[in-house]
Amino acid sequence: MKLPDRFLKPPVFALCLAPFAWLVTRAVLNQLGANPIEKMLNALGWWALFMLVASLAMTPLQLVMGWNWPIRIRRMVGLFAFFYASAHLLVYAGGDNAFNWHDIWADVHKRKFMAVGFVAWLLLVPLAATSTTKMMQRLKFQRWKKLHRLAYVAAALGVVHFIWRVKRDETEPIRFGAILGVLLVLRVIYALRGRMGPRIRRPQAVPGE
Repeated sequence: MKLPDRFLKPPVFALCLAPFAWLVTRAVLNQLGANPIEKMLNALGWWALFMLVASLAMTPLQLVMGWNWPIRIRRMVGLFAFFYASAHLLVYAGGDNAFNWHDIWADVHKRKFMAVGFVAWLLLVPLAATSTTKMMQRLKFQRWKKLHRLAYVAAALGVVHFIWRVKRDETEPIRFGAILGVLLVLRVIYALRGRMGPRIRRPQAVPGE
């Protein structure tokens, strides 16, 4: 039985928003420790990458398990990835640098992990802007599909940004990278299977069998 969107999407929306609400509540209550800006940056960046990888997992999950519901929430989860990535960037620009664009540009130019993270966010901008059904129709599906493959590039850059930022314990970013690699392999396998499918002919029945 297909679960209606009114029962599926509100709980998913609440779950996706919960980490942000929890973080804001702790910030208001002054419970983020001695360096709240760094705590918020780390948490928002982690959730941005988590949401992005989760959105990329929806299609392989549907292909492998045959479920329909992952595709119906894929756009929402992807938009939350952009939301958390944008919040991560705003906390850095406003909380860390008081929107001093000269210092921000110098930081991005000097630190390679900053540059990679910024490029990852830039790649998410057109994906969020073209996430609606109307934009999909305007771009035509094949062109829209090619554009949205940039989500894999953004996720890979997000993993690199994470690895270069943590410097010491790289366990978590490598875990994200491994999951992303598995998802990409699954997509490639199913894409190749789809191309080869029409060429495969069923063996003709032999008389008498």
